[in-house]
Amino acid sequence: MVLRESRRTYTDMEPRPLTHLSVNLRIPNRLTAGSNRDMWKHGTEPSQGTLEKAPRRFCLLLADDHDDVREQICQLLRPEFEVLRAVGEGAALLQAAGALKADAVITDIEMPRMGGIEAGEQILKRGLCETVVVLSMYPDAHLVKSALESGIRAYVLKMDASEELIPAIYAALRGERYLSSGVRSFYHLG
Repeated sequence: MVLRESRRTYTDMEPRPLTHLSVNLRIPNRLTAGSNRDMWKHGTEPSQGTLEKAPRRFCLLLADDHDDVREQICQLLRPEFEVLRAVGEGAALLQAAGALKADAVITDIEMPRMGGIEAGEQILKRGLCETVVVLSMYPDAHLVKSALESGIRAYVLKMDASEELIPAIYAALRGERYLSSGVRSFYHLG
């Protein structure tokens, strides 16, 4: 049996601007049929003749210190993933990673008590999760380099999140590195 991969399309997309940040995530109201098609790439394909069986959803932890941004990111991710917990600071992220078994961690960079890169590095060193993705407002080559050198697999700009966060998470879960289009132009993966 061959499953064909089709490009994800979102319908009814409306911009939802944030009032105090320069971030504008577009949250899809619904996804087209087959939105979990990427799951079949991750070793969860049911045996032939049992396509009715739902694929396993990956579990995520999310950290961002802005409540409204955190909620919009959760809305973006929930049709595709199970969000186990969403927290507002790096120390809480580290604690949640120790308490919950997540497949991936999505973190902002600048947060109270501990930054996202430091929290991600600690999570990786302690073996709490193997996949960390940074979601940031900053298209800064130094931050990208620091994140990747610490073992973080993907760096996505918040302005690119509606189009690139989900593909970045899947790439990171496959063990690949991913840079959003806003930072690819000045930082090349080697």
